[in-house]
Amino acid sequence: MTQITLAELPETLQTLINQAKKTGETLTIIQDGIPFAIISPVQKKSLLQTLSTLEPLDEDFADVDEGLLPLSEKPGF
Repeated sequence: MTQITLAELPETLQTLINQAKKTGETLTIIQDGIPFAIISPVQKKSLLQTLSTLEPLDEDFADVDEGLLPLSEKPGF
């Protein structure tokens, strides 16, 4: 996939992309009345949405606290 910076685009296109970013709307580019490209803002996902797409782990892991000292036994606590 080819990537370019926003600064490399003509000013009119920069304005349209900034508008799409602000409104969340998709920008469809047409030629001779036929759509040939779509510019769509990237939808940011929350951490919860991202984690919900992960496959569950089938392995058994040891308790993550195993071998750690309780906070009351650590220096400075």
